Amino acid sequence: MNDQATRPVASYTTYAEAERAVDYLSDLGFPVHKVAIVGHDVRLVEQVVGRMDYGRAALHGAAAGAVPGALIGWIFGLLDWLDPVVAGLLLALYGLIFGALIGALLGLLMYALQGGRRDFASVSAMQPSRYEVVAEEDVADEAARLIAGLRGARGHEATT
Repeated sequence: MNDQATRPVASYTTYAEAERAVDYLSDLGFPVHKVAIVGHDVRLVEQVVGRMDYGRAALHGAAAGAVPGALIGWIFGLLDWLDPVVAGLLLALYGLIFGALIGALLGLLMYALQGGRRDFASVSAMQPSRYEVVAEEDVADEAARLIAGLRGARGHEATT
């Protein structure tokens, strides 16, 4: 969006509803480059997915190290001018193994250094409580009118 002033044209409780409204505007040929979806009242939600121990710390570290190791090995293998496919696959395999070993060791080390302060694994996400579709001032009235048509046609619950 440009540096122009914007104003809300609709408010939704889920991102999918806000996304659907912008998609509807796009389908109608509306200049959607003048529209944005803004999340409000953001909170951090950390979902605990399990207990952490030395075995899981090593497993998580191995998984985190295997992918970059394989990628780096594959890239180095492509630099072999004679047979880049075979060299790339072979070095990717070696990189995967080496990356997994280094990752597992680092995972174990990091877990041991925490001293039992964090004996669980989790996944963090940012979650807004509501989403506003905002549009630049010069097209806001038209956007609000079109979105009102979407709510009338599909029965969406939204506030403007």
